[in-house]
Amino acid sequence: MASAADAVALIPDGASIMMGGFGLCGIPENLIAALRARGTRNLTVISNNAGVDDFGIGVLLKARQIRKMISTYVGENREFERQFLTGEIDVELVPQGTFAERIRAGGAGIGGFFTPTGYGTLVAEGKETRTLDGRHYVLERPLRADFAFVKAWKGDRAGNLVYRRTARNFNPVMATAATVTIAEVEQLVEPGQLDPDHVVTPGIFVRHILKGDRYEKRIEKRTLRVEAPATAET
Repeated sequence: MASAADAVALIPDGASIMMGGFGLCGIPENLIAALRARGTRNLTVISNNAGVDDFGIGVLLKARQIRKMISTYVGENREFERQFLTGEIDVELVPQGTFAERIRAGGAGIGGFFTPTGYGTLVAEGKETRTLDGRHYVLERPLRADFAFVKAWKGDRAGNLVYRRTARNFNPVMATAATVTIAEVEQLVEPGQLDPDHVVTPGIFVRHILKGDRYEKRIEKRTLRVEAPATAET
C-alpha cells in the first residue's frame, strides 16, 4: 500500500481489529493515526492494552471511535477508565496468557481449549468447565478479527516480516488470526533481501504491507536513576 491512509480506507465502521504491541512497544503507530484521521467508528479493538491518553489506541478512545475493547491491561489510560465506569464502552477483560492462547487458537483453527486460569471467578461465568485429573478447567473460545494491524522492523514486498527484540510481542500471533492482516514496517525491502532464518511471519499471512515513517517509539514509563552527589572521595 502507498500509505497508511490507503490501508485504513479498507476498514468499514463496525469492524473488529487486532492491534499488535505491548504497552507502547511495537504498536502500529501509522495505522492507528490514519484510522483516527479517517474517523472510522463503532470498532471492536483487540489489544493487550489500551495505550495512553494521547498516544496509541488512546487517541481512538478519546475520539469515541471504539465501541468495544477486548484487552488484558488498561491501567495507563484515564479516558478508558472514565468510559468504562460510565458505561460508554463495552469491555471484555481477559487474563493475558488466556488472551495470547485465544489468539493463537484463532490463527491455528482450533475450536477452543481448556485452561485452569479463571476457574471459580467471574471469568468462568457462562462457560463450560471440566475436571481433568483432579484439576478444574474453563473452556475458552478462539479470538479472530476482521483485520489485524501489525508492526514489524523489516518486511519485503511479499509480506515476510522480521521483528526486532521486544517489539515482536503480540504482532506475530495476531498476524495469523485475522481475515486481512495489514503490516507496517520501518524498512521495506525487495523479496530475497531478508535472511529466511530471520523471518517470523511468512508472507502467506499478510495481505497488505506499507512503509511507515516518523515513528515516535514512546516509552510508557520512563524511569531515570538519580545520581548520587559527587564527594571528595569519588
